[in-house]
Amino acid sequence: MRKGLMILAVLLFVFTVLQFWKPKEIQYSSPAKNLTNVPSEVNTILRNSCFDCHSNFVNLAWFDKITPANFIVDSHIKDGRKALNFSNWDRLDKQKQNAVMFYSFNKILLGEMPLSSYTALHPSAKLDSRSITVLKNYVKTLTARKTNPEASSVSKLKADAVHHPDKKTTDYKKVKPSLNKISYIPDFRSWKAISTTDRFDNGSMRIIYGNKTAVKAIAEHQTNPWPDGAIFAKTAWKQKTEADGSVSPGEFIQVEFMIKDSKKYESSKGWGWARWKGKDLKPYGNSASFDQECISCHSPVKNNDYVFTSPLHLDINKFNIYSKNQ
Repeated sequence: MRKGLMILAVLLFVFTVLQFWKPKEIQYSSPAKNLTNVPSEVNTILRNSCFDCHSNFVNLAWFDKITPANFIVDSHIKDGRKALNFSNWDRLDKQKQNAVMFYSFNKILLGEMPLSSYTALHPSAKLDSRSITVLKNYVKTLTARKTNPEASSVSKLKADAVHHPDKKTTDYKKVKPSLNKISYIPDFRSWKAISTTDRFDNGSMRIIYGNKTAVKAIAEHQTNPWPDGAIFAKTAWKQKTEADGSVSPGEFIQVEFMIKDSKKYESSKGWGWARWKGKDLKPYGNSASFDQECISCHSPVKNNDYVFTSPLHLDINKFNIYSKNQ
């Protein structure tokens, strides 16, 4: 009994001493101000579920301040601020703000945010269905487009008639390189589809394809950073709502490529960026510096090697990515 009490006393002493050892980085600042030009209800949701780790304001519970838990919390906060810091909101232009909001909402939809390890101890940060609906409705308004009367005939076309250009309808020898000298890659149509996205904020739907190197990296969980040689092709169509309420591909919008080569494209964050618009595959932009627009849009995910896509899990054997037919 006496031995047990001594052990307990020693542990209590060690625990007490540890409380004087705290991470210096945790700053107790005044509450972060609301995001400008964002509805109050959206601000309330973000403040409740995001700001503790994604702003300069730290609102710690009493158990978050206990050593060694505070070191874990400090690590989460530093990582969170590095990925996204809403305290820097006013420094971003409108396009970047929209990209940040869309990126953040997709992380919520994917169940990646808020972290389950955080909500387990902070249940009030969990987002209910109503909060998610509020955020979704807000994101929809960010890039609302007016209907173009001249394009109304597009809705009469069948989806297969406005699919991405193929060899039957396109002479790829006539497709000009992008303005930064990247050639069009027609073979992407035979690559694996690794993900899809529904851009309800601008009424488009997308399929992302990966070449053999990208698929191999996904199967082996080597995606941050992505290996040199990985290429993504993202095709986009306007959404077309059918009479029964279902959504199908409408008019073809564009195809974009991200080509990983850390040395060749060192000046553009390790990626070669290229985009072709419309069924005639016209190179996008007015100068070679158009890729800065791409980099700016992808900057919210710079800690994910500038890639938005969360790829579907691919089994290396199931998909036989080494097949000669790939």
